[in-house]
Amino acid sequence: MVKKTTSNEIKVFIYKGGSSVVKKSGIGMAINHQGSMLEKNDIVQSLDWKDADIIHFNTVLPDSFLMAVLAKLKGKYVIYFGHSTKEDFKNSFIGSNIVAGLFKKWICICYGIGDIIITPTPYSKKLLEGYKIKRPIYALTNGVDTDYFYKDHEAGRRFRQKYHLSDDQKVVISVGLLIKRKGILDFIEVAKTMPDVCFVWFGDNDMKILPEDIKEAIKNSPKNIIYAGYVDQSELRDAYCGADAFTFFSYEETEGIVVLEALACEIPVVLRDIPVYADWLKDGIDVHKASDNEGFKEKLGFIFTNDHSEMKKAERTLAERYSLYQTGKTLKEIYGSLIKAKVKVKSEDRSFES
Repeated sequence: MVKKTTSNEIKVFIYKGGSSVVKKSGIGMAINHQGSMLEKNDIVQSLDWKDADIIHFNTVLPDSFLMAVLAKLKGKYVIYFGHSTKEDFKNSFIGSNIVAGLFKKWICICYGIGDIIITPTPYSKKLLEGYKIKRPIYALTNGVDTDYFYKDHEAGRRFRQKYHLSDDQKVVISVGLLIKRKGILDFIEVAKTMPDVCFVWFGDNDMKILPEDIKEAIKNSPKNIIYAGYVDQSELRDAYCGADAFTFFSYEETEGIVVLEALACEIPVVLRDIPVYADWLKDGIDVHKASDNEGFKEKLGFIFTNDHSEMKKAERTLAERYSLYQTGKTLKEIYGSLIKAKVKVKSEDRSFES
């Protein structure tokens, strides 16, 4: 059994097996964020899982599942982070829709190993509750590093210099894997209708696993699109600071860390009006929302011709509420509740938001 401990004495181990597989995704970034949350809140991060009281699991890869089972057998508290759902698995890769039902069954088995599940938003919490997983479920943002992501004019100049963009060139960016769910096809179609605007997509993946329609669309993209590929955080920060607008065409998300990063850098944001953003991002105040390609084009035109100083202030204020320090404080509360209550509270009473 786990030794008796208090929230002030907790040792946490973040299991990173399979990290190389997800390092280019939001899950990879969430794993990094968790380490920063612990550090910023003086929570001990153990280097040996055997010495830890609580173990984090972030992927549903087989190694994570087996390690979680072993941890439970050794009496450790297991926290499974519910980054994945059936809904956001669909429309990703060749065959993803066919096996989505099996994927749902598998993640339910994995998440069910946890003493509790932490998922990024109330929306994803509701989805997981609908799966009938008999574990307490918390909603807690993945957070954003507001010490690293902030408005920096010099960073913006570096971005424009690297891509040979003049100061008056209108530039729109987006970040994500080159998959249908992320809205790459819509990004391309909107770019076609705005030939005087430069569109830059950050992110890539193995072209071999992409459907033919995605490959063909990318191959025949208009000349005003730049595919920048996967870049490190410093280049992404420069882009947030140097572009005129950030677009997020994604059809399904559990949160979207890149959205938080964009907000922290005070770049006007246009995102798809989907349920995950309904309760915490206000249209016309924090962001602009669009339902179709024409809506994205209209909102971008509005951004290019109007002052957004008040929205930028709102963006930064919101991002600071989701900072890694603030999120880590809430995570620490969850640890204390987990140990004190021994996970005997119903999931509907266990929702935390920064």
